Amino acid sequence: MTGSVVAVSSNGAYSFTKPNRPGIRLLAGLGVEGDVHAGTTVKHRSRVRQDPSQPNLRQVHLMHAELFEELAAAGFTVEPGQLGENVTTRGVDLLALPVGALLHLGAEAVVEVTGLRNPCAQIDGFRPGLLKQVVHRNDDGTLVRRAGIMGVVRSGGEIRPGDGVTVTLPPEPHRPLDRV
Repeated sequence: MTGSVVAVSSNGAYSFTKPNRPGIRLLAGLGVEGDVHAGTTVKHRSRVRQDPSQPNLRQVHLMHAELFEELAAAGFTVEPGQLGENVTTRGVDLLALPVGALLHLGAEAVVEVTGLRNPCAQIDGFRPGLLKQVVHRNDDGTLVRRAGIMGVVRSGGEIRPGDGVTVTLPPEPHRPLDRV
């Protein structure tokens, strides 16, 4: 499975959206250099309130650009970085990856997939009704989260729009993604 990086985003302050950048640097074991969510322990406010000593399994947020096209068809205009993701990709079915898959981004960076982003009500503050588009239940009642995946940085490096993305799957049996 191969694809490309469409956009990279980061923000040194807490905000829902992250501005697009010409490039970002991933730091092994930490996340995106200068991003408010970088660190070895949790940085998302809700997680910090629960237990600030938890390991940070959400160092990098990745989202597939194909989602933006699906949202546009439903009447929602969303651009890279606006849902808080650090890396927007195209051509890789991020949501179908198993836990432990390795995403090789650019020449050096490697992100290990830890799970699904669990979108919150802030999404409706950004665009009313958008939360129902990115989280819903299938006919069988299964909860479906479509707001991207989270990962930890295994190898650091620079990432820029246009860089390649390749996937290395972990040994089987594969464990499906769940929220982190």
